[in-house]
Amino acid sequence: MTIHFIGAGPGAPDLLTLRGRDLIAACPVCLYAGSLVHEALLAHCPPGARIINTAPLSLDQIIEEMRAAHAAGLDVARLHSGDLSVWSAMGEQLRRLQALAIPYAITPGVPAFAAASAALGQELTLPGVAQSLVLTRTPGRASAMPDGETLANFARTGATLAIHLSIHNLAQVVEDLLPFYGGDCPTAIVWRASWPDERVIRGRLSTLASQLDDSLQRTALILVGPVLDSQDFQESSLYAVGYDRRFRPQSADSPFAATAPGEKKDDT
Repeated sequence: MTIHFIGAGPGAPDLLTLRGRDLIAACPVCLYAGSLVHEALLAHCPPGARIINTAPLSLDQIIEEMRAAHAAGLDVARLHSGDLSVWSAMGEQLRRLQALAIPYAITPGVPAFAAASAALGQELTLPGVAQSLVLTRTPGRASAMPDGETLANFARTGATLAIHLSIHNLAQVVEDLLPFYGGDCPTAIVWRASWPDERVIRGRLSTLASQLDDSLQRTALILVGPVLDSQDFQESSLYAVGYDRRFRPQSADSPFAATAPGEKKDDT
């Protein structure tokens, strides 16, 4: 048997991957983070499946459910929101499973920042404006930030910032970033990205906090950076006329001419 950690996506049930859907359908036990995972995903569970909302459970209780399923020879679908690579609390579960010699596998999901980018209708990296996206957060009750991982340090790069789990701390976020990005820097808050009640608030760094109301709590992503309001950017060379590349050699003398996909070198 295997514990299948599955990224359930940002919210919309149809943003679950096909692999994730098929694994849920094949597992007689499903543990899901009920505070964040859309309940419609549970419709993929097989008839008679044991379905457990882990929101009110402790880590010990969650691991005990996994241990009991393993002892019974049952596969488990463990659903977390978004993607499992960041802020999923998966690492501590994996460490416990390793100690118990219980096998597991990981299936990635659509991350929240990707859903937020889609909601904004734009790319978060643009040539000459920003070529880096920083995924970060501010300190919280559940997790402190390591020394050096401060908003000020990230802001010094000028990269696009995707600040998670920090909507409750928006005033401090603005204060920390103003010296680096300036008050006119474009910003956005995407609340419950991809859910039916999704909301998008665009503004400037100096006024963003005043645009927020008390209804936008939790599950909100703060995005900051010039890329959010930039039309004056250079086009990528990738598709430029005259740009020599493997998939579009520009001359017979190109080092890619003999290896262009779909072409065969004429030996006659």
